[in-house]
Amino acid sequence: MSACVESAAAELLRDGWCVLPAALDASVIAAFADDLGPSFVRTPMCQGVFYGNRTRRFGSLLRRSSHAEALVRHPQVLDIVERMLFPWCERIALNLTQAVEIHSGAPPQFPHRDQDMWGGPKGTLEYLVNVMWPLDRFTAENGGTRLWPGSHRAQDTAELPEDEAVVPELAPGDALLFLGSTLHGGGANQSDRPRRGVIVSYCLGWLKPFELQWLVYPPAIARTFSPELAAL
Repeated sequence: MSACVESAAAELLRDGWCVLPAALDASVIAAFADDLGPSFVRTPMCQGVFYGNRTRRFGSLLRRSSHAEALVRHPQVLDIVERMLFPWCERIALNLTQAVEIHSGAPPQFPHRDQDMWGGPKGTLEYLVNVMWPLDRFTAENGGTRLWPGSHRAQDTAELPEDEAVVPELAPGDALLFLGSTLHGGGANQSDRPRRGVIVSYCLGWLKPFELQWLVYPPAIARTFSPELAAL
């Protein structure tokens, strides 16, 4: 397992993304997906081009399912994230948890870097690491995540040719990690079914997270968390 983490971390540094295949048992993901089912049904479509008019999104996943902690506290994922971020902090923090459902007919999301949610200098440090956990199989046809390999080393470039993007094929249980400096975007869903996935994002511990955890998980909820989860 240590060799697996070493290899994945090296790949992440080199390409800006990597995949941990079968990081969690598919049965855990299936149970998690079942728990999130009612929330997907109740959530309206997003508004605006960036979030997607044919896309549903919602957060606060740790209060919606007990299975969320298995994703958030995955030991190999946390090991890799800490290797990426510890040069610039003493502790990492949970930036957000978000479920995403891209519906048929959704266009591709425009390429972006998630680190741009903060206004600090770019190119000298990493601000965050994202982890995409597919709830359904991800393919190029159904809107799987597009990534531009090596784009974390060319951060002055806001856009790269579409044909340079890759779309990793993922199965439930796989984990796709990519740096906050990596250019990426959701794909166009050309299939006849929605595709669902979950993003777990970690940032430098001294940053203000995108999802304000202190409001999302007030004391009545937070006191039920394990010490390790609360530390995030």
